[in-house]
Amino acid sequence: MRRNLSLRLATLAVAASATLAVVGASAAPTATESSVAHWNTIAVNTLIALPPTGGGAPPAAQVNVGMVQGAVYDAVNATTPKHHRPYLLKRRFGATADKDAAVATAAYTMLKEIVSTVPASVPFPTRSAVLASLASEYEASLSPIPESPFKRIGVEAGTGAAEAMIDARRGDGRFGPSQWVPNSAPGHWQPLVNPATGLPILDPTPWVGGVKPFLMQSSSQFRTAGPNALSSTAWANDFNEVKALGSVSSAVRTSLQTHVALFWQSTPVLTWNSVARNLIAEQGVDLVDSARLLALQNLAGADAAINCWNDKYYWDFWRPWNSIKRAAEDGNPATTPDPNWAALITAPYPDHPSGHLCLDGAHTRVMQLFFGTDALAFQVPSLAFPGETRSFARFSDAIAEITEARIWAGLHYRTADIQGQHLGQNVAEYGTENYFQPVGKG
Repeated sequence: MRRNLSLRLATLAVAASATLAVVGASAAPTATESSVAHWNTIAVNTLIALPPTGGGAPPAAQVNVGMVQGAVYDAVNATTPKHHRPYLLKRRFGATADKDAAVATAAYTMLKEIVSTVPASVPFPTRSAVLASLASEYEASLSPIPESPFKRIGVEAGTGAAEAMIDARRGDGRFGPSQWVPNSAPGHWQPLVNPATGLPILDPTPWVGGVKPFLMQSSSQFRTAGPNALSSTAWANDFNEVKALGSVSSAVRTSLQTHVALFWQSTPVLTWNSVARNLIAEQGVDLVDSARLLALQNLAGADAAINCWNDKYYWDFWRPWNSIKRAAEDGNPATTPDPNWAALITAPYPDHPSGHLCLDGAHTRVMQLFFGTDALAFQVPSLAFPGETRSFARFSDAIAEITEARIWAGLHYRTADIQGQHLGQNVAEYGTENYFQPVGKG
């Protein structure tokens, strides 16, 4: 049953990604959609559909989307008189430059670079088709803009912003060595084995924690406090909670809790960019501030992924399906083993901290700070249940639900969720305080 469920979820995710790769990707922005939002949709849908080992896995996709949105921000910021501090691009362009041309050029140039530089060792049979689709998108965005010096300068600004990002990210650690050092001692993570091949199921992008950060000073700047000691009461509480609620055959978890756990088996970069675009439209955020919001969100999200994956392999803490079978080895009399325990959902990397909550914490904290409130109504789409959404009145309500959902899924202990959330929030606050400030502030 667990294997069938995992396969079903994987199939749904792949199918959704394949669909998303072409949705809204063959026309210029609509009358109610800015070029920033339009190209954000293209970027997210393209990058999450890359092969998992080629950067399509959630933490790597977040790094890639951060690169695109950082370049888009610089392109827009360089063409407006009322600007904020640049991220990388120091050059200024005329305020009459066509901003739609700048946005499309920055986004397209970055996406072309990311897709083209997926290592040849990664199977990527659709690479040419993806590049052709992106070229068509770019032509569809530029062709309605009348030929003029303003368009030409906009293209120059977008090109300059993308080139600055490409230069800055050369040799940044993407596709580098794995961070994992195997350790069979109690408390350490052990991968599951693929029953079809007999091989361990490993992280498709274990290098994320070694990538040079975008906003932080180091990839471990916001190191978490770490898992609870195995001898502690806190550990026993976390252990027994997920043991009861997270099993594939749990008699305690309700049907609603099961549904919510499956609903949140999602890709955070897809979820929160969708929420941001809807709020941009609903709140009337202009093109310039839209570029700033999406850059803040995705660069903070990228650094949260980097710090989170650095933490995961630093702590190397075992998952529930490791610890529950081996509870006799943890030295804690309040935990007891169950050799047949299996989680509702599994993941191929260490437990601590929760990667989902790291990214959720970063994205939602940026939106809280940008809009100046926690209380904004929004809807969240699902990959597991296409067409279904969940509605929230506050960002904190969504975070609280995800925290529980990861426990109900059997994926994480509560401590991993809470510390992951705080890590992401810390990155967001640091980025907001130190980047993209109005010129002249400070």
